[in-house]
Amino acid sequence: MASKDAHTPKSRGLPRFLPGAPDTEQNPNPGNQEWRPGLTPPSSFLPTVCLPPGLEYLSQLDLIIIHQQVELLGMILGTETSNKYEIKNGLGQRIYFAVEESICFNRTFCSTLRSCTLRITDNSGREVITVNRPLRCNSCWCPCYLQELEIQVPPGTVVGYVAQKWDPFQPKFTIQNANKEDILKIVGPCATCGCFGDVDFEVKTMNEKLTIGKISKYWSGFVNDVFTNADNFGIHVPADLDVTVKAAMIGACFLFDFMFFEHSLAGL
Repeated sequence: MASKDAHTPKSRGLPRFLPGAPDTEQNPNPGNQEWRPGLTPPSSFLPTVCLPPGLEYLSQLDLIIIHQQVELLGMILGTETSNKYEIKNGLGQRIYFAVEESICFNRTFCSTLRSCTLRITDNSGREVITVNRPLRCNSCWCPCYLQELEIQVPPGTVVGYVAQKWDPFQPKFTIQNANKEDILKIVGPCATCGCFGDVDFEVKTMNEKLTIGKISKYWSGFVNDVFTNADNFGIHVPADLDVTVKAAMIGACFLFDFMFFEHSLAGL
C-alpha cells in the first residue's frame, strides 16, 4: 500500500496550507444576503490560531465570490466611476464590501492604469483589509515598472503583495509575503477576452508543478459584458490556506478586473 505521505506535498512557507481546491461551479450572484458575526459558524471551525481582526470567517471559506456593482451613473454618462464590490461566500451571503478611493482626474485620464486604494469593510463597517495600487505600466512589451498591489491586514500592517512578472505570452503574477518573497504563482490564459466563457487564472506553487486553486472571471452573458462594467469573480482555494494569502488573492481579483476586464460605455 502506498504511503499517504507520498501523495501529500509538504507546505513551504504557507501556514495552514492544504493543497487542492474544489472545481464545483457556484452561482456568482445568488442573492443579497449578509453574513453577520452573530450567525453560528460551522461546528468544524475551531479558532486555534490568532487571526487578524475581521478575517476570522474568511478562514473557513474555500470559495469566495466577488461581484462588482453596476454603476448606473457611469452607464448613463459614459464616464468611469469608482468601483464597488460585494464579497460573498458560496451561499451568497455578503461578508465584505469594497470601495475604490481614487481621484476623478486619474479615472478619466489614466483609466485602468490609475492609482487607487480599495478599502474592504465587514458588515459592521469596520475596515479589515486595505489594498493599495500605485500607478504602473501595463504592457507585455515593457519588462520594467510592472503592476503591483500592496495588501494591508489590518489596515496599516503590510502582509503581502501581488506583483506582475514579465512574460510576452501569458499574464503571470506572484503572491509575495511582507518581505517580498515569492510564495505562490498565478498564471493566466493567453487570451483573456472571455468571449462566451469563463476566464481562469490558475494559482500554482512556485515550480508550477502543483495547482492549488484558481481565480475565475465568470462570463456574465453578452449583454452584461458589452454594456456594463460589472464583473463577477470566484476564488477557489483550499479552506486551510492562510487568511492573509486569501486576502492577497482578493486583491489579485481587483487587479485582474482593472487590467483585463474594466471598460465603460465611453470606450465603446
